[in-house]
Amino acid sequence: MKDCREFYIDGKWVRPTEPRDFPVVNPATEARIATISLGSRADVDKAVAAAKKAFASYGETTVEQRLALLQRIIEVYQSKYEEMATTISEEMGAPLWLSRAAQAAAGLGHFFEMAKLLGSFKFEELKGSTLMRKEPIGVCGLITPWNWPVNQIACKVAPALAAGCTMVLKPSEIAPLSGYLFTQIMHEAGVPPGVFNMVNGDGPTVGAAISSHPDVDMVSFTGSTRAGVAVATAAAPTVKRVTQELGGKSANIILDDADVEQAVMAGVQSCVLNTGQSCNAPTRMLIPRSKMAEAIAAAKRAADAVTVGDPSADGITI
Repeated sequence: MKDCREFYIDGKWVRPTEPRDFPVVNPATEARIATISLGSRADVDKAVAAAKKAFASYGETTVEQRLALLQRIIEVYQSKYEEMATTISEEMGAPLWLSRAAQAAAGLGHFFEMAKLLGSFKFEELKGSTLMRKEPIGVCGLITPWNWPVNQIACKVAPALAAGCTMVLKPSEIAPLSGYLFTQIMHEAGVPPGVFNMVNGDGPTVGAAISSHPDVDMVSFTGSTRAGVAVATAAAPTVKRVTQELGGKSANIILDDADVEQAVMAGVQSCVLNTGQSCNAPTRMLIPRSKMAEAIAAAKRAADAVTVGDPSADGITI
């Protein structure tokens, strides 16, 4: 069992201010695979102070310096790719084949795309007699979910680094191990102290402390609508910038002239992908009443084709 109780603050692994052990469970086996510590407001204060201090220098770095940093992160990530895929599968239950092909790949892909964009991005542009200059906002608070863990971490961290921002990350406490490994990647790649900080914890404590902190200039949150309301409410008094991707469910809409068999099969396959944990899983189908019997039969055939088993085994769907 892994001991992942430490946080990453100001370029160092540190013990929590007030240790609160929290078990990490493999959802496929229900075995305890690691222990983390849930952080406190005091831990967030330390991380934000480190990020604020680091912003004074990192915010002034050149595009070339930040591009070189992204490239180093890519190299280290690639060296730990298989470990990342295995870690994600163990912590949140995605089939290992999908974790390799999509979960770990998505995290790496964000850094490739951000490096590509940064190389051509215009931070200054003359419009008439006005010079438009885009500057880093400052300290970013990043709060991520469990279902696509490193994808969500990377899609927030990579652009923040590229822009010249510093940050405090709170990964999901129920799937924190990929975030822990990601933090090791950042450290090994030589991210300057204080630029990237990681504090594990739950939403009501660490999430709330990040959202309300007066020295956090922006919060990026992905999660439930209920939690998103809490984040926006906590952020309002300090008028910080808030960006959110919140929960919701979209339906498959199957019209009269559609191939019902094909549409239903595709819908069920999309629903169970990633062990049914994707935010865009279409768990509802709106079908013409006249096609209902045909759709139910197709859905049964699609469900019968789903293979449930050990996520590390080949051919497993869930």
